[in-house]
This record gives sequence, structure tokens and C-alpha cells, in this order.
Amino acid sequence: MTWTIILLVVLVILAFATIKVVNQYERKVLFTLGKYTKILTPGLNVVIPFIQTTMTVDVREKAVDVPSQEAMTKDNVSCTINAVIYYKIREEEANKAVINVRYLDYAITQFAQTTMRNIVGQFELDELLAKREEASHKIKEIVDVKSDSWGIDVLSVELKDINIPSDLQRMIGKQAEAEREKRAKIITSEGELASAQNLQEAAALLGKTPGALHLRTLQSINDISSDQSNTTVWMLPIEILDAMKGFINK
Repeated sequence: MTWTIILLVVLVILAFATIKVVNQYERKVLFTLGKYTKILTPGLNVVIPFIQTTMTVDVREKAVDVPSQEAMTKDNVSCTINAVIYYKIREEEANKAVINVRYLDYAITQFAQTTMRNIVGQFELDELLAKREEASHKIKEIVDVKSDSWGIDVLSVELKDINIPSDLQRMIGKQAEAEREKRAKIITSEGELASAQNLQEAAALLGKTPGALHLRTLQSINDISSDQSNTTVWMLPIEILDAMKGFINK
């Protein structure tokens, strides 16, 4: 009776060891006597105990943070950069993530750090700040080629922060302020030029039309007289003086 119970317990244990359940978001890499056999798909799978072993691979999309790195730009400016990598293990090549590389997350992070420093060295600081997406795309392409033998697809690489020394930040702030002042002066001068041109055209038009200047003078006097606190100054058009001069000569 005792041996029967022991045998039943052993059979139950072997049954549990034989059946492997694979979740939908996982793949199990099967090895037979240490040699790669196949990839177990989601559902129930039968494994021979003590002869076959499995390693679980998560095929969901992952985000791996690339630690901050000191890098030197093309114009010899030191900056600190960090990034994040989004990648996914290919379901049909999950065995490569187990066989070809150890500690996958660590390996891809270290390679991304080196690549990030090299790519930053190809850009000047202004270009790096303005063309962040282009730099991220170049890093993605290089990392994707290297990691192809690991059975993963690099979905994207995003540069999160680009930090520069505080004294350089102040210099950039002064440069931006000077640029804004330059634009303001240019806009002001363009406005004055347009105003001068309009005044020139208006004066030419008033000079060609008889009585126009007198009417404009009366309109100005009417505008001034609308406020009782203003002092009205009467201005005589040059035509009246000419008329008076002709009358005196007679």
C-alpha cells in the first residue's frame, strides 16, 4: 500500500513536470539534452522531464532606459544625454535572444550608450538640439543592425534629455536675447521705412490736389478741438500766404 502511494505521488509529479503551459505573451525555448530543439507556442506543451529543459522569453514590447552619458559634440561642447529604447523580441526567433546573447537588456543598453556617444559627436550643439529626431533615428538604425542577430526589432530610440553646463546655458540665453532684439529692431526699422514711404506718397498727393492741404488742416484742427483741455494752434496753409502776398503786391 505504501509503495502504491509513493508511485502515485511520483506519477503526479512527473505529470506536472511533463506539462508546460505557455502564456500568450511568452515563448519557451526547448532544449533536448542541452541542444536547441524548437520554440514552444502558447498553450499546453509536453516536455520530457530530465531530458528536455525550457527557458522562457517575454515577447512583449519593452522599454529600456539608457543611463545618462557624458558626450562631446562636434563643436567640442560637453553635454549629458540619456535616452530610452523600445524593442520587441521576434516571436519566430525567440531562440536567438537566449542562445546568442546573455543578459539581453544589459547588452542592448551598453551598445546603445556607445552608439549614442558616437552619434552625438557627429552633430554640433545647435544641430543636436534642433535635429533630435534625426540623431535618434541614426542611433536606432545602428542598434537595430547590431541587435538583428539577437532576434529583436528596435522599434524606436528617443533622446529624453540633453543637459549642458549652466554657464553655457546663460550664454545661449544671452545669444537668444540678442537675436530677439535684432529682430525687433529690424521690424521697427521696416515699419519706419513703410511709414516714411506712405508719408511721401501722401505729401505728393496733397501737393498735386488744390485745396487738399487746406482740408487736411481743417480736419486736424477739428480733431484737436474735440478735447477741451487741448490748446488749438491755427496753421495757415501756404496757399493763403501766397494769396495775401499777391494782394499786397497789387
